[in-house]
Amino acid sequence: MDPRGLLAARLRSHRLTAPAATVVGAATHMLAVQSQDLLAGRWALGARAKGSPTVDAVDAAFESGQLVRAWTQRGTLHIIPARDLAWVLSVTAARQQQQAAGRHRALGIDDAVLDVAWRVVGPSARDGGCTRAETFALWRAAGIEPGGQRGIHLLFALCVAGLLCQGPIQRTGPGVVSREQRFVAADGWISESAWPDDPLAELFVRYIDGHGPASVRDFAWWSGLTLGAARQAAERAGDRVREVDEGLFAARQAPRRSLDETTAFALPAFDEYYISYADRTRVCDPDLLDAVGPGKNGMVRPTIVESGRIVGVWSHADAARGAPAELFDSSADDAAAASALTRFARFVGD
Repeated sequence: MDPRGLLAARLRSHRLTAPAATVVGAATHMLAVQSQDLLAGRWALGARAKGSPTVDAVDAAFESGQLVRAWTQRGTLHIIPARDLAWVLSVTAARQQQQAAGRHRALGIDDAVLDVAWRVVGPSARDGGCTRAETFALWRAAGIEPGGQRGIHLLFALCVAGLLCQGPIQRTGPGVVSREQRFVAADGWISESAWPDDPLAELFVRYIDGHGPASVRDFAWWSGLTLGAARQAAERAGDRVREVDEGLFAARQAPRRSLDETTAFALPAFDEYYISYADRTRVCDPDLLDAVGPGKNGMVRPTIVESGRIVGVWSHADAARGAPAELFDSSADDAAAASALTRFARFVGD
């Protein structure tokens, strides 16, 4: 597949040149968007929806229970439609637990500790939920020390087990974009759960629908599964996807494009368009990978994408104040990048 055709297809599958009608529609199509930075995850959906959505539209979807945030794969927080959380974890939870086992032993986290931690936090999680700080306070009062990353790993373990998820946004004041959610009991908060006939195959199909053309190796990276499990997923997906080039799979039907592939986009930190592939050089010059990330601190910077390629980086905080992007190439379109950043500024209400 020629590079230009691949980029055009990915822009469509990512709902960038074929935006969804709503932010929930974008989330459903993408299935899971990386979101250890809550604002970045919300903007990932806003960037993939029609018109000028605001952060309030995403927050309303959290408040209504349509969206949740959880450690869905790779030990990393993602935003996911609530109805899809349980079946996704049925595929990815065991792998995440296996990879975290050594760290949990070092932190003194075992089944007995988790049972107590859940009994302590469960009532509050079922009664409106609790913030991270409130959860830690409950544990500390019960004799479970959450310091030294133990608390966040306890939250991770309870979420991966399907007991907790992050639901409603914790409001901090009028006009303030909150960066915190409340932890709620998954079985009480999520009113409806989908359950596909073959969850492993479904995960591959949904990844390809939202990220293709992509390879089995890309899927293995994104899902956190072993390469062997990823190959099995692709085999079981059968004719629900199509092979468009040797080793590259795409959706049977791409969403209808409404924007030109040369459109510039301001994508958030850790955006799926960059982070969700084993090989990122298809969208980013190899010499620029270090400038985008992950860096030594694990951060992946927000990017400017033009004609499907990364041409610059920017900052969430600076863009909200009207600062320009840092473009890598003098041939990049300053005006297009500025327009893309203006859309983000409208999203956060500035």
